[in-house]
Amino acid sequence: MSAEPRINDRIRVPEVRLVGPSGEQVGIVPLAKALELAQEYDLDLVEVAANARPPVCKLMDYGKFKYESAMKAREARKNQAHTVIKEMKLRPKIDPHDYDTKKGHVVRFLKQGDKVKITIMFRGREQSRPELGFRLLQRLASDVEELGFIESNPKQDGRNMIMVLGPHKKKTEAMAEAREAQAARKAERQGVAADEAVDEVEATDAPVEAAEATDAPVAEAPADAPVENPEA
Repeated sequence: MSAEPRINDRIRVPEVRLVGPSGEQVGIVPLAKALELAQEYDLDLVEVAANARPPVCKLMDYGKFKYESAMKAREARKNQAHTVIKEMKLRPKIDPHDYDTKKGHVVRFLKQGDKVKITIMFRGREQSRPELGFRLLQRLASDVEELGFIESNPKQDGRNMIMVLGPHKKKTEAMAEAREAQAARKAERQGVAADEAVDEVEATDAPVEAAEATDAPVAEAPADAPVENPEA
């Protein structure tokens, strides 16, 4: 079945409860009268509550209503926050450089409003030293405490130890901040480009200094000077 409401001649009831273009209650009127008013206002008669008795209909521009509804739905989908869990895997004896790299990824995920699942992977004899993994997880949680919190405490899962960090910021807040930062960067780039264009125009319009003419005398050949004949 179509989710589209019935409009105009598709409405098949003897009378309707009519709502005017501005939301005013007109009352219960015959369908023919409601259609006549729709033509008079150059609008559509739209059934907005089919299960009411009698059905509720409203006078509106249905094409405009559909367009605005589609735009609102699109904006809602754009701002919809999806819960995402990122995963980061570490070894209990990770070296400092790798630790800083992994921590940087965790920081980025938390800033984006995502949860992070931290997995410590034990191998061989490392399985007998679970305290190494526990201390590493506690250290990481402490390093990022300004951005996230421990949502799930460290627990052993076979050869692995798992902890989940949750972000302090909601996903929607992180998305809004990211859009604002992007808009600020774009405005800054446009401002720099405008300044460069002004500088170029000013350089082009700068006056050019004319070279002064010199009054140096021109040497003239003496009247009795011999003339060379190239054909001679």
